[in-house]
Amino acid sequence: MSTLSTFRNAARWSNATRWSVAAAAGLLVAATLPAATVHASTAPPAGAAHVPDRYLRQHLDWRPCDSGALECAAMAVPRDWRNPGAGPDLTVAVSRHRATGPGARKGVLMMAAGGPGASGLTRPTGLAEGAPKLAATYDIVGFDQRGVGSSTRVVCSDQPTVDSFFDSGDLRDRSSPAIRQTFARARAFVRDCERNSGDLLPYITTDQAVHDMDLYRALLGVDRISYYGPSYATFLGAYYATEFPGRVERMVLDSNVDFSGSWQSFMTGQPLGFQRRFEQDFLPWLAQNDAVYHQGRTPAEAKASYERLRRALHEHPLELEGTSVTANSLDVAATDAMYNTGRFGGFASALGVLEHPDTAAPADRKALARRLQHAMGADFFADFFAVTCADTPWNRDSGHWVRESAEATRAYPLAGARELTFASICASWPRSKAPHIEVTGKGLPPVLMLNSVHDPATHYEGALRAHRALPTSRLVTVTGGGDHGQYLNDNACVDGLVEGYLLDDRIPAGDTSCATA
Repeated sequence: MSTLSTFRNAARWSNATRWSVAAAAGLLVAATLPAATVHASTAPPAGAAHVPDRYLRQHLDWRPCDSGALECAAMAVPRDWRNPGAGPDLTVAVSRHRATGPGARKGVLMMAAGGPGASGLTRPTGLAEGAPKLAATYDIVGFDQRGVGSSTRVVCSDQPTVDSFFDSGDLRDRSSPAIRQTFARARAFVRDCERNSGDLLPYITTDQAVHDMDLYRALLGVDRISYYGPSYATFLGAYYATEFPGRVERMVLDSNVDFSGSWQSFMTGQPLGFQRRFEQDFLPWLAQNDAVYHQGRTPAEAKASYERLRRALHEHPLELEGTSVTANSLDVAATDAMYNTGRFGGFASALGVLEHPDTAAPADRKALARRLQHAMGADFFADFFAVTCADTPWNRDSGHWVRESAEATRAYPLAGARELTFASICASWPRSKAPHIEVTGKGLPPVLMLNSVHDPATHYEGALRAHRALPTSRLVTVTGGGDHGQYLNDNACVDGLVEGYLLDDRIPAGDTSCATA
């Protein structure tokens, strides 16, 4: 497995400075059952489970969200779509940004968040602000996936317990005591999940979530939706398209998880992406800016400087404004910075603060301490594992993971050092009965896929496999860079292709490329 911080940022749009996430919407009220008539076709696709009328006839009581122009509501969904009459209902929080233009509408553009574990409820606001032409033409809708945010949430361990995964020891440590502690911590976390959310865990899967999405489509009164999804939301979109191909009108998948295989195969491949981005993009940039940051005039010198600082933090963790900064903290900050070139400068400045904290400005010390305080939020951590451990099978042999993670730590230390920590959780997870979903692309219209060649979180090799799994897809490769998230990332070529497709149904005849902006 690999880094989880990878998905904390992938969960966002593409550029953290552009897409600030508003506070979770309030004014969510329980869905009322039954109520309004649904005007769209609600007959399930062939092979799908029957949807009880009480869900299809519920009324979404739209109220203003806390965030600007959005409306929010709550949708009741079956706990288990494979057996919808069993167990209490769950709640999925949904949102809507109504089309603003006076002209003809294209319908509904549904979007989802990354992660898994990130909130998607307020995402329509960011898309509407960044793409006013889409906002004029589409009702842009979002939701908090089951297990997340304002929806029925999965709960595992508290924040100090999650912090202990990162601030106890050094994740590069391959000693027997460190390995035993890693497995013990993973088993304790899984026990927390079973104690706090045990009856919910089997149903926090991508397969269950896509059925929630299709119910949402029906309650919006449309036969088909268009879809935009970045990072994990590409996995969600591919599963939706596989299980409900007749409901898809247009689909854009941005920065692709390899949904053709398993979470295990994708995440064991991920450390390569982070190490490549670090060594081939960040270190050369840092060396070119040595006059500003003083980390070395060559990439090799800059890497040596990073490792010296890491060793110092390993030997003597730094107490920075009440936050303990360890070698693991440095790696987490580094992986976070790899998501977008615009973050390079902030991380380079952080290196200087950590090297010379006594001479750093108090405001800089405090700001960095806040950023490093928690490597991962407890809520995100819980949902991330609930989905990734249950969607697809994992190897449960501890010896396999000790060997596999040793090689990942050696070859790709920036993110590979965390492989054992996270794989051990899924190796201990309750066995899942989630159905195997084979993504084939059968029955789909053209799908537009986007990926950069050095994307750290969704490595290009995995995106190519995902592309091959969707025969109707066209892959737009962003060359010369490695940002995670391509649409609305200041690249006119990419934005033109996406909006030409979503607005005018123009799609490249074949695969194409755009240079990085």
